[in-house]
Amino acid sequence: MSTGYQIDDQNAMYFVTPTIVDWVDIFTRKIYREIITDSLNYCIKEKGLLVYGYVIMTNHLHLIIRSECGKLSGTIRDFKKFTAAKIIETIQSKPESRREWMLHRFEWNASTNMRSSNNQVWTHENHAEQIFSLKFFNQKLNYLHENPVRAGWVTLPEDYIYSSASTLIKNAPGLLPISNWEL
Repeated sequence: MSTGYQIDDQNAMYFVTPTIVDWVDIFTRKIYREIITDSLNYCIKEKGLLVYGYVIMTNHLHLIIRSECGKLSGTIRDFKKFTAAKIIETIQSKPESRREWMLHRFEWNASTNMRSSNNQVWTHENHAEQIFSLKFFNQKLNYLHENPVRAGWVTLPEDYIYSSASTLIKNAPGLLPISNWEL
């Protein structure tokens, strides 16, 4: 079922929110956050993904992104497919106190959806909103940077390592290269 938040222009910049099914707090562990940053870095280097802002929360990501190649939907699809498989593999092979519960949630979600195979880690929606102005860009960038502050994890956005805030506010090296604004 479509929500109306679709990527219609494959060359445009979008604010997207990939979310883990059932809001499972998978990214409370560093090992899973590293899967995300490693995969985003791969997409940047090999698939032409441009990242203008990001934050990794416990069960979702916020990204402001664009594709240099005009293949944004495909890049997001591949990112979610790869990270889902890697997350499942990691849950199964590394120490994880929540292993059975998480695998059950991912298996159950797959069983209720014809589009999924054995496990469904990500929801199918990305809640994509096209960035159409500098004002809207700044609103979304501020929103995603303030997420860790609202969660009570840090006092200042730039103190949260899994966000573009330190790169953009303090001009410090971050976990991902950040592209300059261009609409």
